[in-house]
Amino acid sequence: MATERPLRADAQRNRDRLLEVAVRAFSRDGPDVTLDAIAKEAGVGIGTLYRHFPTREALIDAAYRNELARLCDSVGDLLRDMPPDQALRTWMDRFVDYMTTKRGMGDALRALIASGGNPFSESRDQLTAAVSTLLRAGVAAGLLRTDIEPDDVLVGFSGVSLATAGPERREQAGRLLDLFMDGLRRQR
Repeated sequence: MATERPLRADAQRNRDRLLEVAVRAFSRDGPDVTLDAIAKEAGVGIGTLYRHFPTREALIDAAYRNELARLCDSVGDLLRDMPPDQALRTWMDRFVDYMTTKRGMGDALRALIASGGNPFSESRDQLTAAVSTLLRAGVAAGLLRTDIEPDDVLVGFSGVSLATAGPERREQAGRLLDLFMDGLRRQR
């Protein structure tokens, strides 16, 4: 059985740059943005783009999944760098940003789904695992209530994100997340 070799450093940088540009381009221009435009903005040739992502659908899928992974993978760093309740509150802001990006990529994601792809196949599990880790750390530190279901918290974050969609309502989203956070804290 052949194993996938890790990418060379320059190839990984190109892939990461393509994903970053793709998220921005699909959010801004929808599914009709040309792959040539994405490659050009990323500073690579179209052949490099196709080497990493053989189809438009593969690029959309990878761009979305990369955003999800960045959000979920940030939990460990947050818990290492700050108390669990602050880590959770910081992650809430990142979740709202992720949801904004997801909405921005909506047309591109719908096009991917229409072609038979399912970019969301693992989203709920990954998000629930991230929230669970943050909640467990907060409970262990005596900062958060013990009766909180991770899925309920995730639905709550989603609701705040949907109710405050748009950059002009970002400040309100922060206030609502602060209220939400107060409800999660252990009463002393």
